[in-house]
Amino acid sequence: MLQDLEAGKRLEIDCMTGAVIELADRLGSTTHDAAVAGEDGGVDDDRLRLIFTCCHPALPPDAQVALTLREVCGLTTEEIARAFLTAAPTVAQRIVRAKNKIRDARIPYQIPSRADLPDRLDTALHVIYLVFNEGYSASSGASLTRHDLSAEAIRLGRLLVELLQEPEAVGLLALMLLQESRRAARTSPAGELVLLDQQDRSLWNRSHIAEGTALVERALSSRRFGPYTLQAAIAAVHAEASTAGATDWAQIVGLYDVLARADPSPVVELNRAAAVAMRDGPSAGLALIDAILGRGELADYHLAHSARADLCRRLGRTEEARVSYERALSLARQEPERRFLERRLRDLT
Repeated sequence: MLQDLEAGKRLEIDCMTGAVIELADRLGSTTHDAAVAGEDGGVDDDRLRLIFTCCHPALPPDAQVALTLREVCGLTTEEIARAFLTAAPTVAQRIVRAKNKIRDARIPYQIPSRADLPDRLDTALHVIYLVFNEGYSASSGASLTRHDLSAEAIRLGRLLVELLQEPEAVGLLALMLLQESRRAARTSPAGELVLLDQQDRSLWNRSHIAEGTALVERALSSRRFGPYTLQAAIAAVHAEASTAGATDWAQIVGLYDVLARADPSPVVELNRAAAVAMRDGPSAGLALIDAILGRGELADYHLAHSARADLCRRLGRTEEARVSYERALSLARQEPERRFLERRLRDLT
């Protein structure tokens, strides 16, 4: 798999979403029909046009997400507010402003032209990705996940792949399926967080894994894949391992190397550092995490401090581990994660 990634030097990044009724009636905007010409003909679908209208780059990112969840996914304003920890009146204002912008700017209800598709598709894929992430790991609250949101994101991803067949849309769908395959094993019957290396892999959804792996291979074969496909490839390596100990960490580090060049970010660096710790030992990973935090990056990201604490714990540096766990706990907003960090702090004593 890594060899295929290295061969694919041309990286194109795309982004997400799909589906439901005539936007002119919903949003009161001036509309006209348009289609994206595909290799086998045209694509002209009301649901797809609705996606691209809600994800128009003229709209602010938070409005794109809110409008997509409301008009495409059918969530209520209150449900959107709960999912993203925002007051319902604030969400309602975002949606109203977005609809007014669509009307006043006469944003067309259409699929973008082939020339404009890459930029617009990137926005759409990104919105779907955000919706899935909130469903896969809720930003706060009593539950680790929001199955309704992740299921809706997968449904939208399927729609986009069915209608456009773009490699990064395929990669995003693969990523969501492979991540979702672990849902049943990520929490205990009591709702407590279970880390990847301790999960019961017999609970993983094998049909999701088979479909996701096939989609990864399909996206890689295009030689036009981007960050979503690379992340899906990493998830596929995890899925291929029968046990945590059998994970090919060398390949995962190599994939993160490629991802860091395609889509550099401190979070990618953090994930790579965790993989390096598994391949080369906790000292190697800790040095990388300390470098990230030393630059002032991810200072308010609880997972960075949690990862540092775990490596210090493994190295027997108990007091450093305690300080990092306490910092992570002060930043965490999700109850299962907070309970997990509290248990780790108790275990240090």
